[in-house]
Amino acid sequence: MVIKRVTEMDELQGIKDLQTANLKSRLGKDEIEKEGFVTAEYSLELLERMNATEPHIIAKDLDRVVGYALVATRSVIGGHPLLDDFFRQTDTLTYKGEALRDVNYVVVGQLCVAKDHRGQGLVKKMYDLFKDELAATYPFCLTDVDEMNPRSLKAHLNSGYEVISTLEYGGSKWYIVIRDWNA
Repeated sequence: MVIKRVTEMDELQGIKDLQTANLKSRLGKDEIEKEGFVTAEYSLELLERMNATEPHIIAKDLDRVVGYALVATRSVIGGHPLLDDFFRQTDTLTYKGEALRDVNYVVVGQLCVAKDHRGQGLVKKMYDLFKDELAATYPFCLTDVDEMNPRSLKAHLNSGYEVISTLEYGGSKWYIVIRDWNA
């Protein structure tokens, strides 16, 4: 198992394939409740654009992408309505007395681990590399978690994130979570 940043086009396709397999719209109710899900579907073009600014973090088992943490910066605004709304709403918040709109933060645009690789600590390993690679440039890392996805919320809390707010979009309620890399 290797945890690394994306360097090849076929790795972006591996992210896209894993994302497609875990989209909420493609899963049954029981699987959603038991396994979790991802909500947003990103085009390969957007994944490439995001990766050009800050390469994504992936877990690979031999040649297969079995996990990913997408890196999103403000440079992707205009590329996807859910990301746009997240940045817009997050920029209205403060954290430890600091307006987030004035901070150069980074966002986990989506996180996913293949079903056959869950429970192996890959979320923590990918987030550790995320921090190692990005903390010098971005003091905070933010993301959102659908309230209907308690498995994901638990994984984020166990990885050092804390809930700082909630928001509603896309017909769902979301927790906004932050990881202060200076804490």
